[in-house]
Amino acid sequence: MIVDARGLICPFPVVELGKAAASQPPGTALTLLADDPVSLTDVPAWCRMRSSTLCGITEHDSYWEFEIVTARSAG
Repeated sequence: MIVDARGLICPFPVVELGKAAASQPPGTALTLLADDPVSLTDVPAWCRMRSSTLCGITEHDSYWEFEIVTARSAG
């Protein structure tokens, strides 16, 4: 699932990420596209707080692409 948060400023990229994560089963791979530089600190913090995995960040000319796997359910 791709979450396109380009054009949004803090805190909205992680708000949109949270909405997408909540609508998917645990262990879902999400791609967040964001151009707000604050996302470089907000997204890793969101992942830590949600026990999700930040698999990588790719820098493009005018935005960043965050690869995230949502927390897996216990059990």
